[in-house]
This record gives sequence, structure tokens and C-alpha cells, in this order.
Amino acid sequence: MSLVETFRACGIRDPEPFEDPDAAVERIRMLYETAAGRLRDAFAAFCRGRPPEEPVDACYPFVGVWIGPRDLVLDGRLAYGVLHEPGIYGTTLTRPDLFADYYRTQLGILVTNHRVPIVVGVSRRRIPLPFVVEEATAGLDPERARELQYRFPMPDLATTDDSIANGTHRTPPGQPAPLALFTAERVDYSLARLVHYTGTRPRWFQRFVLLTNYQRYVEHFVQLGRRSVGEGREYERLVTPGDVIFPPEPSGGEPPRHLPQMPAYHLVRRDGRGITLVDIGVGPSNARTITDHLAVLRPHCWLMLGHCAGLRRSQRLGDYVLAHGYVREDHVLDQEVPGFVPIPPIAEIQLALQEAVARVTGLSGLDLKTRMRTGTVATTANRNWELRYDELFGRLNQSRAIAVDMESATIATNGFRFRVPYGTLLCVSDKPLHGELKLRGTADAFYRERVEQHLAIGIEAIRILREQGPDRLHSRKLRSFDEPAFR
Repeated sequence: MSLVETFRACGIRDPEPFEDPDAAVERIRMLYETAAGRLRDAFAAFCRGRPPEEPVDACYPFVGVWIGPRDLVLDGRLAYGVLHEPGIYGTTLTRPDLFADYYRTQLGILVTNHRVPIVVGVSRRRIPLPFVVEEATAGLDPERARELQYRFPMPDLATTDDSIANGTHRTPPGQPAPLALFTAERVDYSLARLVHYTGTRPRWFQRFVLLTNYQRYVEHFVQLGRRSVGEGREYERLVTPGDVIFPPEPSGGEPPRHLPQMPAYHLVRRDGRGITLVDIGVGPSNARTITDHLAVLRPHCWLMLGHCAGLRRSQRLGDYVLAHGYVREDHVLDQEVPGFVPIPPIAEIQLALQEAVARVTGLSGLDLKTRMRTGTVATTANRNWELRYDELFGRLNQSRAIAVDMESATIATNGFRFRVPYGTLLCVSDKPLHGELKLRGTADAFYRERVEQHLAIGIEAIRILREQGPDRLHSRKLRSFDEPAFR
């Protein structure tokens, strides 16, 4: 059976082989825009009183490869971009306006490693209307809004999940094995949720992400962003919730009346390797939610900069904690990543954070060790965990934990789950086991002295990682033995 016929047998319409990744991405773009245009035209006709008589022919583009035994590359040095079993692989794709560079890079690596053609065609997965027409129900009366459900494809959660990333996916007979961690519909779902939770559109998100749980970090980031953009050397704009752009542009949005649940702020570089800061608030539920959705953007890393409770008497308020292990008392990801799964530190990020602390503080040697301690962080879902002192003292002591927080283990675990390099640098804001509670007077002094420095360390760590090159970040330790080829 020929290459084209092989993919037709899998249900792919109009399959066409390409040896040039640029040409493949151009066809992906054309197929997606054609399908999305049909949906928009059909919806416009529906609003004029002419509903479609037949299902709209608007399906996601598909890309795949056929790997034979002679095409295998069993090179243990490669973390991604390689397939280790012969067979047919493929995935649906979406939003080439956002992901064209990513698709081009991943397909280029595949062609280089395996020297096989790329096949692009039309899948059988219909594009849900709300992922193309965002305000599909706005202005429609309830009866007309209900009719949409029968006239247009809608999101199908029965087929939208994380089984590939979770390692539980099993490919049905006769279908391509996964080529990417996420299907197109799963990506579109998260793109929509990112707008809802952060108040900014996906186009502004940068490849390096900082996550924080305190508003004061945001205030300093915005001030720093305005200065950096004004200097004009590295960053070209700052984008805040509501898609408000600095310096102002005609295409900029308006500040929202109320901030979203987890507002995002973007220090934008032309190459997309700038910095996005998300204020995730407090708690593991928010930490999981935002990283569930950030993962589809395939960032180069995410780093947690937050506050914690110090557990050692030798620690002082304002000391830093560099996490190299996690006690997962949050339990929000136990179904996806069972408790027996270890969450390893990412060496490149650990070294970058340590070097950034040294550069920003000016400390070195033993002086650095007195202000930054490396060890295990325990993450809990209980904001008032201190009130369970008798119960928790033994567990924390056995774990050798040096700090407690409410987000770090969740963020690291989701990084492991979604193959996004992760790291945690916390700042000690209280020591409840030793009677140093977070009271107003001490807290205000602590925040004034440490927040700006802590943020500067996170930004410096990203600068170090960027200069080293992102490819060094994507460790093999994050990959499974049946890993999809796309990073």
C-alpha cells in the first residue's frame, strides 16, 4: 500500500506528502483557514435565518508520518523529535497563526532524524464552533442558542482528555499512534480557558513563564516592564489584562472592570522568548488549573516564585528556598500522577536559579548558603496547616522538609506530567513552628525588602536559561518510553 493510501485507510482525506516542513505548514494553514472560514460563513447565514441543512464540512488538519524499521533512530541522546517503534503516527492540529513556528520546528526535526515524508491531510475531527466564533451565542435568544447545538459541532469532552500526556492512552487498531501530547480540540479548549482565567489572549504568552502567589510581584513586574520597554533594547511591549499594550497601540484593548482570576502580564520579545508572569493566587487548585492550560503553549519552562513557611530554626525571614524535592500533600494531581511517581529536579534550572541568586544578591560561598537553602518543600491544600501542628510535625520531620507552601509541588508535578521544565525558588515569609507568624508589621517590612529582589532573581534565571539555549532545558528525564515525537 502506498504512503497516501495508508493514511486514507486511517480516515484521512486528501493526504499529501511533503519533504519540506515549510510547505507542510503552509498546507496546514490553508486547510485550517478554509475550515474555519466555512464555519464562520455558516454561522453568519444561521444568524440571518438560514441554518445549514447539512453538517458543515469543517475538520481539523492532520499531520502524520509512517516510520518503517529502517527509518528508526535509536539515539539515546535525543529527548524529543524521534520515534522508537515502527508504525503510523499522527495528530490533529489547530491555530497555525499561533503555532506555525512550533509546527515547523517539530516537523523539521522529524524529517532530519527519520528522513521520511510528512503527510498532511484533513482529519475526521470536526472543529467546534465556539473555538472559531468566540461569541457564538451572544445576541441570540435562548431558543436560537439551543438550536446551535444541533446545527453546528460543539466541544466533545468525551474525546478531549489528557490520556496521552498521562501515559494511559491506548491507540485503537487501525489508527495512528500519537505524534503530539495534545489533540487539536484539547489545545483549543485550553486556549479558550487561558483567555477566561488570565484576561489576555494566547498570542501574547511568552516561552518563559513565572508563576507567583502575591500581587506585589505583579506591581514590580509592571514597573520593570515599562522601564525595559522604554529602553527598547530587548523587549518591545508590555501587555496587561484586557490586552492593554504599552506603549499604546491602536489594536490594544481596555483594562477590565474586574481583574480575572489569575491575571497574566507579558514582557514581549519579537522572538517570543520573553517573560510571562501569572498571578495564580493561593492554593494548589489554581496552580493545577493554570498549568493545565499553559502546557498546550509548550513553554520552555515555568518557575514558581512565591512565599513559604520556613521549618528550620536557622532560617530567617527573607531567606530563599531552592526546592530539589517535593512532598505532595496537595493531592490535586494524584489521579493523573500517582503518589509513587517521583518528581525529579531539573538540573539546568536548579543551576540557573542558584547562579541568579548569587548574581543578584552578590553573595557567594558560605555567605550564599546562609541565605539560600536547598531542600524539600512540602505543599499542602490546607491554608491553616499550622493548626494541625501535632499531626504534621512528625510527617514534616520525617520528610526532611525545609519549607511549606501551597503551590510548588503542584506546579512541579504538572511540569513533569506535561514535559515542561520546572523549578521553584521560594522566600521565607514566616516560621509558624517557631512562633514567627505572618503578622502585619513584620509582613510589611519583609515585603518591602524582599519582593523586588526575589523577582529580579527569577528574571535573571530566565536570562541565564535563554542565553544557554532552550534545547538544553528539555531533559530526557521528562520523557516516557513511548513518548510522542513533538516536544
